Amino acid sequence: MVSSSHEAMHRIFQEDPGVFARTFRALDLPFPDPVAVSLMPTDLTETRPTERRVDTLLKIDTASGESHLLIVEAQGKKDPGKPASWAYYVAHLYAKYGIPPVLLVTCQDRATAAWAAKPFAIGPAQWPALTLRALVLGPHNVPTITDPSAAARDIPLATLSAVTHGKEPNAPAILKALATALKTVDEETARIFAELTELGLGTCPAAETWRQLMSVDLSFFRSETSQRLRAEGRAEGRAEDILLILTTRGIEVPEHVRERIAECTDLDTLRSWLTNALTAETAEDLFTEGPA
Repeated sequence: MVSSSHEAMHRIFQEDPGVFARTFRALDLPFPDPVAVSLMPTDLTETRPTERRVDTLLKIDTASGESHLLIVEAQGKKDPGKPASWAYYVAHLYAKYGIPPVLLVTCQDRATAAWAAKPFAIGPAQWPALTLRALVLGPHNVPTITDPSAAARDIPLATLSAVTHGKEPNAPAILKALATALKTVDEETARIFAELTELGLGTCPAAETWRQLMSVDLSFFRSETSQRLRAEGRAEGRAEDILLILTTRGIEVPEHVRERIAECTDLDTLRSWLTNALTAETAEDLFTEGPA
């Protein structure tokens, strides 16, 4: 059975595929940043009854015009049968798409990460037909992000840090930094990465720490202050849209009109002015009731 922790360990890359390149750049592996990403089918089943499915499969396109497939597998423990499955995934996908594949394995403990990182030789010892090498992310090489400002600059990487270090002594400090950083993003983004963190931590003790942090910190998103700030943000955006429309249509906007638009916080009023801006002949026509 696939655990929630297993799901989170690879879904982070679906939310932000660029975290792959950013993480390995710190390890002196110069993978270029993606300019386009395609979520590929994860089902590798053939006509035979055996079902083979990867955790996450992405097609990464780069500015240089080169592409590669990113196979993301979450591994919770050593599994002697897994290298054969991984070798099948790599060979099958290369044969199917003709695009170089990269196998990325994410782990939450150092022993599993060390096992997954070693080369797996397939074939006779004197002449292996295939040697499988995975890139591995785990507590041994994922950055430890305990600074809230650093976490806010890269929420996906901070989430990966929290999940991969969930069984480490420094987990509480990482989780506190991430919880603080989530207050700086919109509610939907915060919800997604908060859930991924909780799923990724699974049943380890740090999961309870995270639930306690969320019960306090993310109550911010349900508070009157949060709702007021979001409303102000929407009003500001709508005011900017009104001014942009008038400017684009070549209508002069006096300073007193700019101030009235900027100071208005009522969304219904701003919506009316936005409609009027499409047909107004002068800036003052915005404030006319009904069609300008």
